[in-house]
Amino acid sequence: MSLEKWIDKEDLEKLRALENPKVERVIEEYLTLCKPAKAKIIDDSPEDIAFVRQLAIDKKEEIVLGLEGQTVHFDGYYDQARDKKNTRLLAPAGEKEKYGKHINTVDRDEGLKEVLEIMDGAMEGKIAIIRFFSLGPTKSRFSLCALQITDSAYVAHSEDLLYRQGYEEFKRLEDSEDFFYFIHSAGELTDKYVTKNVDDRRIYIDLQENRVLSVNNQYAGNSLGLKKLALRLAINKAIHEDWLTEHMFISAIWPLDKSRKTYFLGAFPSACGKTSTAMVPGNTIIGDDIAYLRIYESGEVRAVNIERGIFGIIKDVSPKDDPVIYNSLMTPRETIFSNILVSEGKSYWLGMGKQVTIPESGMNWTSSKLGEWHEGFCCNEEGKEFKFSHPNARYTIRLEELENVDEALHDPNGVEVSAIIYGGRDSDTSVPVYESFSWEHGVYIGASVESETTAATLGKAGVRKHQPMANLDFIVVPLGEYLEAHLDFGRRIAQNKVPKIFSTNYFLKDKKGRYYDEILDKKIWLLWAEKRVHGECSAMETPIGYIPKYEDIKALFKDAFDFDYIKERYVAEFSIRIQKFLKKIERIDIIFKNEKDVPEEFFNELENQRQRLLEAKEKYGTEVLSPFLFQG
Repeated sequence: MSLEKWIDKEDLEKLRALENPKVERVIEEYLTLCKPAKAKIIDDSPEDIAFVRQLAIDKKEEIVLGLEGQTVHFDGYYDQARDKKNTRLLAPAGEKEKYGKHINTVDRDEGLKEVLEIMDGAMEGKIAIIRFFSLGPTKSRFSLCALQITDSAYVAHSEDLLYRQGYEEFKRLEDSEDFFYFIHSAGELTDKYVTKNVDDRRIYIDLQENRVLSVNNQYAGNSLGLKKLALRLAINKAIHEDWLTEHMFISAIWPLDKSRKTYFLGAFPSACGKTSTAMVPGNTIIGDDIAYLRIYESGEVRAVNIERGIFGIIKDVSPKDDPVIYNSLMTPRETIFSNILVSEGKSYWLGMGKQVTIPESGMNWTSSKLGEWHEGFCCNEEGKEFKFSHPNARYTIRLEELENVDEALHDPNGVEVSAIIYGGRDSDTSVPVYESFSWEHGVYIGASVESETTAATLGKAGVRKHQPMANLDFIVVPLGEYLEAHLDFGRRIAQNKVPKIFSTNYFLKDKKGRYYDEILDKKIWLLWAEKRVHGECSAMETPIGYIPKYEDIKALFKDAFDFDYIKERYVAEFSIRIQKFLKKIERIDIIFKNEKDVPEEFFNELENQRQRLLEAKEKYGTEVLSPFLFQG
């Protein structure tokens, strides 16, 4: 069947200009399967980019708001988050066992048969939008080309804000078959323009073909192939090509006198402070979500943000806690909101601050099922009153729209990485910040990250979920293989260029259940880590790693916030809780002993940590060690 059936002459010329037979084969295969009314080739021109946004408005996938450039999109009532159950890795026959318990798999042949049957005719009557993107800066050794075919103009518009245009990058690819491709259909829509057949929602990942097939969904975490779906493909590719793909922010940490900047990466599970750490006032941001890491010929680690935008949770974005983002969202610029409350062309979300009066009625995420929301609207499945905005409501903007964007955002060589932070949520064990003894010890720390649940999220507080490198949901290789790749990566870094590795924990509580840290206190822990990178302050060796000295932290609080950080709080926050750490080691030990081919080095680090704690317990005769015991 000829592509002329769907694509007009002018667009066909754009496609043929790429001179890539595989691109044409993929497009013809999926247009034949999905049966759209027509297809549109989008290049990097402003006219084509504007066409996509306008199509989203014309097709009522987005609604224009009162501030210029802003639109809102509503996902369906049952399509508000990543669908973990139906996001599956297509595992070849006989290989399901090797992936471990953390990976949701389906037999490759069975899965392909199922999803292709669901996708048959899924685009009938619609326009298939064919996009070309670059994951990472263009003209860079980091760049990966990505082809997207979707029938959702909202998805295509979102990708324009989040990713770099890649039509010209595909030209440089010539006839190479080394690119990712993503096929997405929102499927049949209701009269509210949301996915109708959510029971047939599927997101299937095929590592053999470097592709993702996604159907019957609109929520961006399921439909935007280039985001968390591409992350999975890139993790697999990186591990087999001796580089790393990580779920990390990239930020430049500046000292108070602004005399230099030092690039940090950070991996934090959801609700553990990742975006707020990336956006700490006084620093500059390159990315808040995904990083590619490579070792350059000169021996240093360099990293890029694969994205150019933010698809961020909007809940609790307020002028007090997130002034940069809040100001960007409250001024005219191209922005896509999703699943918030809209009333008279204005946007409202949970936690936006006391300065805003929430309207008594409006359109929100429940409207596709229940009609217009109003105060006292009842009830959800748990019998609770509906919130006016969904807790997972989002905003999508380009990073260039933020006043704190770093100048190296699009640098094709990336930035040199001086430090990596692993953060978790822990109410009773770990100190606010400490430094690892080595790269290997840092890999152990990253692999041992845990996120403690709160009553607000799962209905039961204090349950610790293991989140190695804050990446568990996206690791599509066996955990042992993933850890070995990290250890091997460290071996290849020049000895004087190895990034320091830190652990942070903003959620330590006192006996009354109150947090010791205020929201912006994380700035102090970053300032201390930055000084450690440059050898400007000493630290105390403890069984868990190097911790700050009291006088250094006290001085930083005074200089940054004019705040007196008292000794009593320092002792409470930086005491080493031996028994708590030993229990964590037991949990981590059990998890990794149930995984295959975990590197011996990992277990060596675990045992060394255990022995240091036991020796300290015997030496001092107590289970909670004051930091002042380690002054030496």
